[in-house]
Amino acid sequence: MSGHSKWATTKHKKAVIDAKRGKLFAKLIKNIEVAARTGGGDPDGNPTLFDAIQKAKKSSVPNTNIDRAMKRGAGLEAGGADYQTIMYEGYGPNGVAVLIECLTDNRNRAASDVRVAMTRNGGSMADPGSVSYLFHRKGVVIVPRGELSEDDVLTAVLEAGAEEVNDLGESYEVVSEAGDLVAVRTALQEADIDYDSAEASFVPTMQVELDEDGARKIFRLIDALEDSDDVQNVFANFDVADDVMARVDA
Repeated sequence: MSGHSKWATTKHKKAVIDAKRGKLFAKLIKNIEVAARTGGGDPDGNPTLFDAIQKAKKSSVPNTNIDRAMKRGAGLEAGGADYQTIMYEGYGPNGVAVLIECLTDNRNRAASDVRVAMTRNGGSMADPGSVSYLFHRKGVVIVPRGELSEDDVLTAVLEAGAEEVNDLGESYEVVSEAGDLVAVRTALQEADIDYDSAEASFVPTMQVELDEDGARKIFRLIDALEDSDDVQNVFANFDVADDVMARVDA
């Protein structure tokens, strides 16, 4: 199990707090707007938009906000910003490789926010390409455990191109090639299996094992990065053992 995936499930628990601060809602809305601008405003013909809407609904974003974001992105309503995707690379404490995905209408602000968060939390920026080679672009679907066994999920997605199903405790992580993401998500829908999110992600090819102190430091860095409105996702190549994770959570 990847430490980052476990961190993702921990983040899910605190998503309610993030939502109250408006940060999570704003980022989910931005995803919808950009997806609609890039691939059109019809979710049935735009899988990226479909998945962005699904994730927003799962996080309790109001339907009116979702509809307005779609319209802004599709050019049917004024007020949309010209967002650009920018990737920053760096190293966190203990030599952990970090990829930071930004969606911003102000490159200078995004760069400044990322640099400040990194340097204040034991990280350092790296040249483009010096970190990204440690990650592969993959499709990742998060399925809540409920009454499902790992075999139930595996049976549903195997023929659709899924490479592995990881048990994250309260949920399962289904990993595939990025190009097979829609097929895997569709296979889950056809099997009447609910899912929390389906998106292209960066999965590390090798991981750094962290102790409790190292885990706390990397989580602090990720929190600081994600506090920026311009940062959409943070990917890192660390692993944390279950007993260490339990102590950190406590």
